[in-house]
Amino acid sequence: MVRIATFNVNGVNGRLPVLLKWLNDTKHDIVCLQELKTSDEKFPADAIRDAGYGAIWHGQKSYNGVAILTRGATPVERRRGLPGDPDDTHSRYIEAEVGGLIVGCLYLPNGNPAPGPKFDYKLRWFDRLIGYGKTLLAAGTPTVLCGDYNVVPTPIDAVVPRRWLGDAVYFPESRDAYARMLEDGWVDAVRRIYPEKGVYTYWNHAYGGGYDRSSGLRMDHMLISPSLSARLRGAGVDVDSRGWEKPSDHAPAWIELMG
Repeated sequence: MVRIATFNVNGVNGRLPVLLKWLNDTKHDIVCLQELKTSDEKFPADAIRDAGYGAIWHGQKSYNGVAILTRGATPVERRRGLPGDPDDTHSRYIEAEVGGLIVGCLYLPNGNPAPGPKFDYKLRWFDRLIGYGKTLLAAGTPTVLCGDYNVVPTPIDAVVPRRWLGDAVYFPESRDAYARMLEDGWVDAVRRIYPEKGVYTYWNHAYGGGYDRSSGLRMDHMLISPSLSARLRGAGVDVDSRGWEKPSDHAPAWIELMG
C-alpha cells in the first residue's frame, strides 16, 4: 500500500514543528507540500532528512513554493514549473517520479481580489495546468496531481457555501476549470471515496486561537489518472493537525493506493 498526502504548510520553516510531528505520526510514503514561503537555500532539508524523508523543492522567498518528499528515498525530479509561459516566475509546480508513479505537486494561484489581474492570472495558470494534464494523461503513466488547487468545486465542498460567493476559490470560472480536468479523465480521489460527504481541508483561523469550523472548505485535491482508479483503497484528511499549536490554516489530505 502506498499513502500519498498533500499539505499546504503555510510557511515550511515557521510550521516546521507541525510538519515534523505530522510526518512522524503518519509516516505517509509520498508527501507534497505547498506554500513553502522560503528560498531554496533556506528549505529545511536536513530536518526533513532526519525525519526519514528525501526531498526535492522549488522555493521562492516569502511566497509560493512547492516540494515533494518521499520516505526512505529521494524523489527523481522530472519537471519544475508548468510549460506555456516562460515569463512566469512563481514557484508553483514540481514533478517527480517515485516508484513507477508520476507525482505532480501544485499550488494554484488564489486569484483574489476577483475580478482583477490576479484572477486573470489564476485562470491562465489553470489553463496551462489543464493543457499539461492532457499531455500526462496521453502518456499513460500512472499519475497523481495533488496540491492546493484554491478551488471549491461544488457546494458540498463548503460548510457554508454562501459565505464564499464573492471569493475567487468559488467563482464559476474556477469551478468550471476544475470540472474541465475531470472531464478530461482525471479522477477526484477523495470524492471517489466520499461521494456525498462533507470533507474539508481548510478553515479560517479563529480570533484568539483555534479555528472557525463553519468556514470549512475542501480545496486541497488529489487527482489521479484513470489507470489508478482500480488501485484506490482509501482517502482522508488529517484533521487533528489543524488543532495543534501554531498550525497551518490547511490540514493534510491523503489517499491510499494498492502497491
